[in-house]
Amino acid sequence: MTYSMTGFATRRGEGQGHGWSWELRSVNAKGLDLRLRVPDWVPGLEVALRGGLTKALARGSVTLNLRLSREESGSALAVNAGQLDAVLVALREAEAQAEARGIALRPASGIEVLQMRGVLEQAAPEETGEALRQALLADFGAVLEDFLQMRAGEGKAVAQVLTGQLDAIAALVARATAAAAARLPRQQEALRTALARVLDGAGGQDPDRIAQELALLAIKADVTEELDRLTAHVAAARDLLAQEGPVGRKLDFLSQEFNREANTLCSKAQDKALTAIGLELKTLIDQMREQVQNIE
Repeated sequence: MTYSMTGFATRRGEGQGHGWSWELRSVNAKGLDLRLRVPDWVPGLEVALRGGLTKALARGSVTLNLRLSREESGSALAVNAGQLDAVLVALREAEAQAEARGIALRPASGIEVLQMRGVLEQAAPEETGEALRQALLADFGAVLEDFLQMRAGEGKAVAQVLTGQLDAIAALVARATAAAAARLPRQQEALRTALARVLDGAGGQDPDRIAQELALLAIKADVTEELDRLTAHVAAARDLLAQEGPVGRKLDFLSQEFNREANTLCSKAQDKALTAIGLELKTLIDQMREQVQNIE
């Protein structure tokens, strides 16, 4: 299956007294570039997430954002014993000093003591960090699956476009083959005329040597090899699109080879019809290279 490097997924979840939201996105890149923005106070979370992404992806500039918040409404309350002792000591000292000055203070109620700063606080369950990490990693599996499905869908669409472009290239190669065959009689006649003209003015030149030079010119103008290579490249590209795993780098290299053969075809054409077909090939190959840049 062909995967695109473009993808996006988002998800919300909750557990262990927290709520969270994921955002995972990626765009094209030459290699795999991971950028994670996750809370650093959850032990081992970033390392585990990075490992999962590295295992699942081969290329792309990938950004993962995790926003985490505590659900205060569902948290238990606990008395901070140290702070309570400090408050009680302070109250006792205040009463003693007031009594020494003949001032009677009203005893503080339990509610008033609990309302003093730091006495009552949210209870932190034991091993919250590890339990939260496990909950987050379990939830991230669904985010990653959605993300991969989107990249697969995008990749399928790109593969269909590339398949159509390969069909068009194959059709142009067939037209170029026919044009080259139609060009042959004219090319041979032009060479014979050139040979006769050269022989007339050659004087003491060796006719065999002149004929060899003209034959070399005819070989240099032959485009059979370029057309054969283009046909082979089309077959290789189809095979790559049918493979599992990342094929973007190979397709990118192959598209460069397509372009090289099309350039050579145009330079050797020496024929209006064949040159026009070569230019069509170059345009189509450029369009194909743009699509290949999206493939993982």
